[in-house]
Amino acid sequence: MTADPAAAPGAAVPTVAAAEGVATAVTVRREPPGGRAAWTAWGIGVTVYVLAVVHRTSLGVAGLDAAARFGINASALSTFSILQVLVYASMQIPVGLLVDRHGPRRILSAGLVLLTAGQLGFALATSFTPALLARGVLGCGDAMTFVSVLRIGARWFPVFRNPFIAQLTGLVGTMGNLVSTMVLSQVLHSAGWTPTFATTALLGVGVLALVLLALRETPESAAREPLFARRRAVDAPDRARGFSLREQIRAAWSEPGTRLGMWVHFTTAFPASSFLLLWGMPFLMEGQGMSRAAASGMLSLVIVAGMGFSVLFGQLMSRRPGLRTPTVFLVVLVTGGVWGLVLAWPGGHVPVWLLVALVVVMGSNGPASLIGLDYARPVNPPERIGTASGIVNMGGFIAAVLALFLIGLVLDATTSGSAATYTPSAFRAAFTTLYAPMALGLFQILRLRRAALRRESQLIPQPRAAGA
Repeated sequence: MTADPAAAPGAAVPTVAAAEGVATAVTVRREPPGGRAAWTAWGIGVTVYVLAVVHRTSLGVAGLDAAARFGINASALSTFSILQVLVYASMQIPVGLLVDRHGPRRILSAGLVLLTAGQLGFALATSFTPALLARGVLGCGDAMTFVSVLRIGARWFPVFRNPFIAQLTGLVGTMGNLVSTMVLSQVLHSAGWTPTFATTALLGVGVLALVLLALRETPESAAREPLFARRRAVDAPDRARGFSLREQIRAAWSEPGTRLGMWVHFTTAFPASSFLLLWGMPFLMEGQGMSRAAASGMLSLVIVAGMGFSVLFGQLMSRRPGLRTPTVFLVVLVTGGVWGLVLAWPGGHVPVWLLVALVVVMGSNGPASLIGLDYARPVNPPERIGTASGIVNMGGFIAAVLALFLIGLVLDATTSGSAATYTPSAFRAAFTTLYAPMALGLFQILRLRRAALRRESQLIPQPRAAGA
């Protein structure tokens, strides 16, 4: 049988997919070199991702300010994050195709332009509609970052390092969350809306210059390849079979591992996403009576805990891939259990120790969602990694859209629609809706995991697939 097909460029050799009964070509690549140059390329890419996370989560610390600035209720406030995340999710497959076709350097550059334009528009907006459009543009730019960084990692690092690199990308990306919760919230309170968001927008100009001048997409590429130059011959193996958008999507989706990865991402990511993107700060301040500084500290703890879980899961998945599914189930069940304790607590005002437990547990959500990539990566060849990663990555954001919508809907139904009237009982009813997407995702994981295991065992050595 062949090695993991998700490695970097080299010559292709055929293998046999026994379950299909036909010979199919599975691309096996020479191991990329890793080393200092690999870390430099990845570091430039992940810098873009950190900035994207700053922009993405900036509304999470400004929800109450946005409600006051634009004079909107909970449903309208949710619309900001819903549109942003919906655009992000809907762009994942197109972005994956574009990264596979044109390379991450161009896509990261385009993403930075859109991120800067969206955040600057949000800074200057004084009414709901322009601000909403700005968040949509921002979501489009944000969508172009993570998959591009994964592609850089797959091209530069040996295949056995891929799970660790994916987790490390998520870990470093959480620094953007820390900037939002620890820095942006305080600057917003002291400097005001427009200076805060405009300053973060202009950071994109410097990062764009870094990408254009210094990013190398592959070990074989020139150090300063022109941004719009014709792709080099190094990518010829990826082009040899032609490039059909429909076939690319169909082939990636046909793999049970890709679909399983999407549902893992769907099920694990959204509780923390909906909390950090919008509703965590209002819940802690209005529902639990915390100060802005204390609530920011709680959100920061989600992120710090996530960094620890990223290191843990990255090492575990690299060395013991059989722990993938048990880890996913453990994270989902513990998250659901702790949320259940919080929502069932008498009187609605939860003790601090239980809130700390909740935010620490939610810190595992993001790292667990990246395990979804570890199901898709082994069964998709390098020329399809961007597309498959995009499919997986949209799962959690679709769930986040659903959660944000349901929380806002229930809050409006149980209050007068003003942020000042959000009560503990209203938040209790609203956060109960988290269990609907959680149950759907668990059902799909149980349904798909056996087929994904069988397919993976056909393509890579059995010890790698054991236990899935």
